[in-house]
Amino acid sequence: MLNKYFKAVIIVFSALFALKTEAQNKRKFKVHTIAFYNVENLFDTINDITKNDEASPMMELKGNKSKVYWDKIDKLASVISQIGEEKTKTSPAIIGVSEIENVSVLEDLVKSVHIKKKNYGIIHYESPDKRGIDVALLYQKRYFKPIFHQSFNPNIYRNNRKVYTRDQLLVSGYLDDELIHLIVNHWPSRSGGEMKSRPLREKAAYQNTKIIEQVREKDPNAKIIVMGDFNDDPINASFKKVLKAKGKKKNVGQNDIYNPYEDLFKKGLNTLGYRDNINLFDQILITSPLLDSGTKDFSTYKMFKAMVFNKRFLTNKRGRYKGYPFRSFSFGTYTGGYSDHYPVYMYLIKEK
Repeated sequence: MLNKYFKAVIIVFSALFALKTEAQNKRKFKVHTIAFYNVENLFDTINDITKNDEASPMMELKGNKSKVYWDKIDKLASVISQIGEEKTKTSPAIIGVSEIENVSVLEDLVKSVHIKKKNYGIIHYESPDKRGIDVALLYQKRYFKPIFHQSFNPNIYRNNRKVYTRDQLLVSGYLDDELIHLIVNHWPSRSGGEMKSRPLREKAAYQNTKIIEQVREKDPNAKIIVMGDFNDDPINASFKKVLKAKGKKKNVGQNDIYNPYEDLFKKGLNTLGYRDNINLFDQILITSPLLDSGTKDFSTYKMFKAMVFNKRFLTNKRGRYKGYPFRSFSFGTYTGGYSDHYPVYMYLIKEK
């Protein structure tokens, strides 16, 4: 009888020891969200005589522009507060944005009740875009410390005439204790047709390669994140021939660029509807030092997963744009939506 009792005690003790050992061996990670969001014509209500903002949807509205502006600010901040929150319990550590008019609208955005406590910093330059829209980077100051930033004009010409488009923004800084570099983009649109406008985006992609070269001169194994609304899908020539981005992890070599959104695109995911086509123009790409090649070595930050933030409330449920992102403006009116693009985001993880 005693032997059976001691055997039972030994079995229970062994099981408890095994569970304790397993718990001790369970890996724990720091997780940060990196995101990008085209916020669709975030203009203020003030006529800027130095810009063609009269043609913006905000300035074309008849009625209470101020009410519309603050409703849009509130909605966008609410979306930002939720991106990646389910894993990180906070909003993105870093988020690139496009289609913003000026720094003033960004200051209003980060002061919104939804994200005010996150204490976002702003990096923004005025670009020469003929519509008066820019790109910018927002970052939670407790996680990211910028040490350098620069704006690059892509110097694109068509028929010997300069194309006034968005600058490309480079920001370098420390995510916790690791140096990373981010390039925020909004490449030329497909106005006039995809084929006719294709060279403009290929030239924009070439400017990205020059920025990457500049970064690598000082940091040969640089962790670079390229994000933006590229107005091209992951399989277009700007990505495959100019940036030479790889869509499969196994094909990524040293100094290569990996595009996780190529696989998502082939699976049918999208970030917008354009002229009755479904496209994935919004993407985040990374250089090879941010890629886990299968070794499961997360002693430094690596990409864990890339996604589209396409929650149901961000999708139009009726009418002409059913199934598309729930946009803010349509035919000169405010629709009460968010943006005509879904945000995109990825998790970077590092073992504690």
